[in-house]
Amino acid sequence: MQRNNGGLSWLLGLMGGIFGQAGIAADTPSDQVLYPAGSQPSFQGPEAYFTGDVEVRMLFPENETAHYSGAYVTFQPAARTAWHQHPAGQHMIVTSGVALTGTRDGRVVEFQEGETVWCPSDVDHWHGATPHAPMTHLVITGSLDGENVTWKEKVGDADYLDGYRAAQQAPASITALSARQQAIVPIAAFTAKGELEALRLAIVDGLDAGLTINEIKEIAIHLYAYAGFPRALNGLATLKAVVDARAAAGHDDPWGDEAPATPIDQDALERGKAVQTELVGQPVSGPLFDFAPAINAFLQSHLFGDLFARGILDYRDREIATVAALASLDGVDAQLGAHLGIAGNVGLTETQIRALAVVLRERVGRREGHRAEQAIEAALPSADEASATDA
Repeated sequence: MQRNNGGLSWLLGLMGGIFGQAGIAADTPSDQVLYPAGSQPSFQGPEAYFTGDVEVRMLFPENETAHYSGAYVTFQPAARTAWHQHPAGQHMIVTSGVALTGTRDGRVVEFQEGETVWCPSDVDHWHGATPHAPMTHLVITGSLDGENVTWKEKVGDADYLDGYRAAQQAPASITALSARQQAIVPIAAFTAKGELEALRLAIVDGLDAGLTINEIKEIAIHLYAYAGFPRALNGLATLKAVVDARAAAGHDDPWGDEAPATPIDQDALERGKAVQTELVGQPVSGPLFDFAPAINAFLQSHLFGDLFARGILDYRDREIATVAALASLDGVDAQLGAHLGIAGNVGLTETQIRALAVVLRERVGRREGHRAEQAIEAALPSADEASATDA
């Protein structure tokens, strides 16, 4: 093992105190210090510690009070570091491309522009680019007792490629959902987000996957309760434009069943209370509804009494649409978690719920998929927790 002092890694050991002299000096210790662009050293990653073409551009050194340094590191395709660890940890923030980082337990994380990985102290890891594209990340590396990295053996081609392939494998099989159910996910997500061109393509895919026109229409109608009338109306207008264009091109898309008439022998509030209780698993009450009882009355009479009870889409389809939409919206984590619980109550299996998150990641976006995955981990017990509970 090779241990290095100061700076990003081993460079201070080679270049002495150059970092301490490179900034525009402050007149007093309380003044700010400017490190002009290009004032810090740039160099190629040495073959002993890197595989492939790697450029390091130092940004700032550590100092007497801030025991960390920063640098941009650019990896050409398939380039990566050797195994190493940091005694005070390291943040890696991708600024361009897609990065990989792996640990000794075999886990490989893929992260992209704008995403950050924190590597704790004394964790063996490597990081670099994917095989097919360059990547740049900003690294902020801590220092402990003047040391910030310990280099180890290089990552061989076979281990690197195995890690890359592992990062590409979906955490759950989307085949747990039917093609029709999978198609609901992007339609709901893009309706909620208001991304109409992406929605148009998702609607085409949905029709080809076996959704009827009325089922897609019902997704938009259902989502007005979650994303608002404007997004629902824009979704319906997009659907109509797709249907008209496909009809003009000779497609004979099925319309499917019409929504049944609303029962007249039971008012919406009573019907909604029954549906809400069935979905949640118990009567719903709580301080929020005590504070504003009208909102629960509206939820019961309209959302559950009118929308959920309309038919065309069953409860599972409606929860797939609801979870996909909520995972695509900011600031609704509590509602997303609640509907993950309802999704299980109406018969979606854990495998299907996890598959929904994979479809979100693959067909909508990494951010939406990640949000759903985090909510699932919080809402669903792990296998170990479930075993402990059963015991």
